[in-house]
Amino acid sequence: MQELITTHQNENGDLTVSARELHEFLGVKTKYKDWFPRMVEYGFVENTDFILVAQKRATKNPRNPCTEIIDHHIKLPMAKEISMIQRTEKGKQARRYFLAVEAAWNSPEMIMSRALEIANQQQQQMISELAELEPKAQYYDLVLQSPTLIKVTEIAKDYGFSARHLNSLLSDQGIQYNLSGTWFLRQQYADKGYTHSKTFKRPDGGTNSHTYWTQTGRLFIYETLKAIGIYPLLERQEMEQQSEGVYIESNV
Repeated sequence: MQELITTHQNENGDLTVSARELHEFLGVKTKYKDWFPRMVEYGFVENTDFILVAQKRATKNPRNPCTEIIDHHIKLPMAKEISMIQRTEKGKQARRYFLAVEAAWNSPEMIMSRALEIANQQQQQMISELAELEPKAQYYDLVLQSPTLIKVTEIAKDYGFSARHLNSLLSDQGIQYNLSGTWFLRQQYADKGYTHSKTFKRPDGGTNSHTYWTQTGRLFIYETLKAIGIYPLLERQEMEQQSEGVYIESNV
């Protein structure tokens, strides 16, 4: 089938044509800027049947080397109806052409081809998402394999921090506060099961209280720090390796 008017597929899978190209094919004498608004009055809706497209074109004027041309991308049903409205031989020819394009587009072969293309795009997106999740999954596996309670010192090591620095970060995020040398969660986090306190007797008969983090609390710290761009060493190393891989590929 000879292509009379160029068709395109938009991001939603609809066939569209340039209204300017259709205007030219139909041989309409009225200027496009006056003709298209009149066509819209037949009941077509912007962003449903058509969208406005601004294009820049070169001119021969050195003072104004570019000019902006207004076009519209119209869906195939609108293009068919506009062609029919013209009541000309060119209009009939355009309508018959659009009917043939539509029949080919809706053939079993084309439907299967589009379905395979969508499935391939979804597969590539899934592969990309899994690659992004892999470092996080590795860290989650590490957490789940760890003992039930853990000192803040051990969590800090995950990030290459000291316990003091990690406690300070959590304090800055409004998660905990220090009272007489002991860290306590603020009220909104106190009943989430993030920490557990143990009391130890001293040789002098007194007691000391130590706060331990649960694995739920450890993952809460992970999500909190990730939100401000801080990742465990395990993930940072993985990100650096991926970044190096991308750099190498781009320079091959």
